[in-house]
Amino acid sequence: MERTTYIDNVDVDEARSRYLDRLKISGKRDMAPTSEALGRVTFEAVYALVSSPGYNAAAMDGIAVESKKTVGATESRPMTLIEGEDFIYINTGNPIKEPYDSVIMIEEVLEKGNGRVEILQPSYPYQHVRQIGEDIVATEMILPSRHKIRPMDIGALLSGGIAQVPVYAKPRVGIIPTGSEIVEEISQVKEGTIIDSNSHVFKGLVESLGGVGKRYSPMEDDYEKLKKLILLAVDENDVVLVNAGSSAGTKDYTVNLIRELGEVVVHGVAMKPGKPTILGVINEKPVIGIPGYPVSAFMVFDIFAKPVILKYLGDRGEIYETVKATISRRLVSSLKNKEVIRVSLGQVGDRLIATPLAGGAGVSMSLVKADGLGIIPRNVEGYEAGDQIEVELLKPLSQIRDTLVSIGSHDLVMDIIGDMMKLSSSHVGSMGGIMSLRRDECHLAPIHLLDMDTGEYNISYVKKYFPGRKMVLIKGIQRLQGFIVPKGNPKKIAGVYDLVREDVVFANRQRGAGTRVLLDYKLQLSGIQPEDIRGYQRELSTHMAVASAVLTGSADTGLGVLSAANAMGLDFVPLADEDYDFLIDGESLKMDLVMEFIRTIKSEEFKNRVTEMGGYGFNRTGEIIWID
Repeated sequence: MERTTYIDNVDVDEARSRYLDRLKISGKRDMAPTSEALGRVTFEAVYALVSSPGYNAAAMDGIAVESKKTVGATESRPMTLIEGEDFIYINTGNPIKEPYDSVIMIEEVLEKGNGRVEILQPSYPYQHVRQIGEDIVATEMILPSRHKIRPMDIGALLSGGIAQVPVYAKPRVGIIPTGSEIVEEISQVKEGTIIDSNSHVFKGLVESLGGVGKRYSPMEDDYEKLKKLILLAVDENDVVLVNAGSSAGTKDYTVNLIRELGEVVVHGVAMKPGKPTILGVINEKPVIGIPGYPVSAFMVFDIFAKPVILKYLGDRGEIYETVKATISRRLVSSLKNKEVIRVSLGQVGDRLIATPLAGGAGVSMSLVKADGLGIIPRNVEGYEAGDQIEVELLKPLSQIRDTLVSIGSHDLVMDIIGDMMKLSSSHVGSMGGIMSLRRDECHLAPIHLLDMDTGEYNISYVKKYFPGRKMVLIKGIQRLQGFIVPKGNPKKIAGVYDLVREDVVFANRQRGAGTRVLLDYKLQLSGIQPEDIRGYQRELSTHMAVASAVLTGSADTGLGVLSAANAMGLDFVPLADEDYDFLIDGESLKMDLVMEFIRTIKSEEFKNRVTEMGGYGFNRTGEIIWID
């Protein structure tokens, strides 16, 4: 098979518009039980079959009376009424029948006994009566066409006698994972194979939108077999998604198959990640070729497959909810592609702050943690810290605004805190956290910075970078740092002097990380030059990344915390205890979210969960230290 090439490098918006115009999707009519129609879109206007209420009904508990008989009642001349002759007792919602035409609230009735009551003022016609059709009149339009049904709409439809509502039919979406390396079951995973996860993500996305997802078993890289499966999927579904095989490799068959069986509208869009997207049509049905990397796959689904599915569902609302946010660090972009970055978001003061999340197209956890997708348009070189960036939200804005924003040093305890309260945590190192807090881009900065002159943690750095500003250090945890090594410590690493051995490869943390500062301090005390250490220039952003490097054999050791070694089933050589604290502006101590944070880290639940990881202490956890 010949290698395929991209047809073009089409602008994203142009590609989407061109594709939707070619498809001319109108959707199909379906009937849904009203009680199960939440979120569906009305195919046509819905008119009431009955009035609501369908009878004159009491709006209050009290007595039903003939209003004309109550004329003349006053406080000075109360009027006596006899049960069965002048009134009947009635409850809210009961029918009002002739001769009665009015209701007097029970609170305004004086009980006299023997079936007699007194009233102190007259009633008027239809006082406290819900008249027929007060809510809905038969033949009245309840909902217009193409209206997304909300909970309150269901109540109105039922009240109007609508047992079934005409809605846009749920599109059936066939999902075909491809690649000889893809396997269906976790038990089948071995070296050289990958579990099929994308198709499950697609199915969930399809069904969250209101469609019906149908997964097919992974198809090997065989042209004829894949051709038969695509034809079957097109026959059985309204939309077909073919995952992987969309690029330009010798076994990337998707584009040639779509071209053979139908039409390729677009192959190749100016977007990163997601460039090798295929937008095709077979038998007048959309067939979309989606790249295989998890992040690329999600982006392409969100930008191209989602609006196609929404068209079938009759949704005419905005495809994306977008906001403007302040970017917290410099972003560099290529000019030729629109780039989509994953960001965490938080409201700090009156600004919405977007912090880019690390991870390439294959890092699916960056999607799990993302609050939104930051957009760098084509022909823009990037953004400087403090610039405004457009962000497409992945979570409700109200939820984002009710979140504590943490930027700084990484530790596994941040995940525990994030599970116990609303916390957005970005890991840029202790110094990165301090600089973010200086720019008012976060509420809180986890730090563990060692003063090489005094051996004291954190306080001298706060005084240096926040002169004249009242800051608060919330004491966090004591944790054990050391060398993470493989099980059994095969190279017998015992301390910093072993790092200069020719048979030892080291995995370092990024500049500005407190762990990097600790290492440099120990090297200085030992008279070791950084350039004599193999791997010193290699920078990883988290303790777990260091542990992973050791586990996979790309490094013999790296400096990190005991909990990371334990989590990966590795051994550990202790080096030093340190203070991992949380820095905030003094004014932030008034915030409810900050007080909740302090309560969380002082709780027994937090301490118990952290203790299980190993290597932590809680001598002063939650203590407040003011630093002027």
